[in-house]
Amino acid sequence: MNLLSIIPGDSHKVLTVSELNRNTKQFLEQNIPLMWIKGEISNLKCYQSGHWYFSLKDATAQVRCVLFSHKNQYIDWNPKDGMQVEVLALVTLYEPRGDFQLNIETMRRAGLGELFEAFEKLKSKLEKAGLFSPANKKTLPSFPQQIGIITSTDTAALRDVLATLQRRMPSLPVIIYPTLVQGKTAANSITDAIKIACQRAECDVLILCRGGGSIEDLWAFNEEIVALAIATSSIPVISGIGHETDFTIADFVADIRAPTPTGAAELASKDHQELTHRLSALYQRMYRITLHRIEYALQQVDILTHRLIYPGDRIKQQYIHLQHLQDRLIQTWEHQIDKKYWKLLEFNQRLAAASPSVVRLEEQQKELVARFRYTYSRYFETLAVRQQHLQAQLSHLNPQSVLERGYSITYSMHGTAIRDSKQIHSGDRIQVKFAHGMCEANVTKRKNS
Repeated sequence: MNLLSIIPGDSHKVLTVSELNRNTKQFLEQNIPLMWIKGEISNLKCYQSGHWYFSLKDATAQVRCVLFSHKNQYIDWNPKDGMQVEVLALVTLYEPRGDFQLNIETMRRAGLGELFEAFEKLKSKLEKAGLFSPANKKTLPSFPQQIGIITSTDTAALRDVLATLQRRMPSLPVIIYPTLVQGKTAANSITDAIKIACQRAECDVLILCRGGGSIEDLWAFNEEIVALAIATSSIPVISGIGHETDFTIADFVADIRAPTPTGAAELASKDHQELTHRLSALYQRMYRITLHRIEYALQQVDILTHRLIYPGDRIKQQYIHLQHLQDRLIQTWEHQIDKKYWKLLEFNQRLAAASPSVVRLEEQQKELVARFRYTYSRYFETLAVRQQHLQAQLSHLNPQSVLERGYSITYSMHGTAIRDSKQIHSGDRIQVKFAHGMCEANVTKRKNS
């Protein structure tokens, strides 16, 4: 899009001011990317809404700027008139007034760009050299015998660290290695303090700490000599520099980073109350285990005591056991003798049966024949009597016998036996069976009884 594209092709068309401002705003925002702009703050106004309005100027020009509250909340310093700053802004136009202005995304104090660039350059260099590698990090001692603190003696950070150590582990000795933490010579001072601590070798862990501040205030901890001193330190180093959001090169090189100086003190020391609680829990556990083992041993003694028998009693028990075995042997032997005796008796009986008496067998045969004839005769007599009885019953049940006595059987024309006068009506035709023959008749009158 170029400037001509916002001008209508028809030269006679008249634009409204709103159309002109809108088209100009579109042109500016679509053709000019976000850019860093350097200048001096002038006429700064902070409204109740939280938005900042000011002008950015140099020796010959100025431009209106706005930094909205949802963006300026991330700026951790207070801008003032006359301050040199660098802003990342979008060039635009405020349509209602037609004011050319900058919508600022973020803002930093002038010169910070070079500092950030130097920070990133050194960070990349040291990272490639392996100073940030976890493999090179030293392990903190679980229970340090003495702690060294490298910081300025008149800072709030030192007081916070000492107060935390006093609260957590009052008996832990502390050695302070005073150093500058801000200024041009601070980096050399910090490096010397680390080297002195390593030479003395009187501490198990070092805390390198400082309170919060701007990037310029913390720049001593971004120097290469400080990073190399930390990396070559023979003593583990904990960095507790600035606030949780502050990061320095020292944080990346240190063996462990704490978000704050207080956090560094907590990492370096154990909480004596927590240790007391853990020791109490371990004591109680050890006491329970020891008591359990003693009780178990006492129980085992009782069991063994119960199993321990007086030699005389044991001989007596063995004698009783032998007597019992003797009785079982005698009983078994007698049982075997009885078994053999009955077996022999059985063989004798079978032998006697194998040599029978002929005379006795003939007598038995005659007796059996007589018994058979008698039984056979009685059986047939019984059958004859039963047959006669059944014939008499059958004769009584024969319908023909009933008919012979003068009775008859009446049927309907369909062959159904008529047992009740209600089964027929006047005028019906019926059949009557007699002892000899049958006839058909018409019903002229019916009586129910």
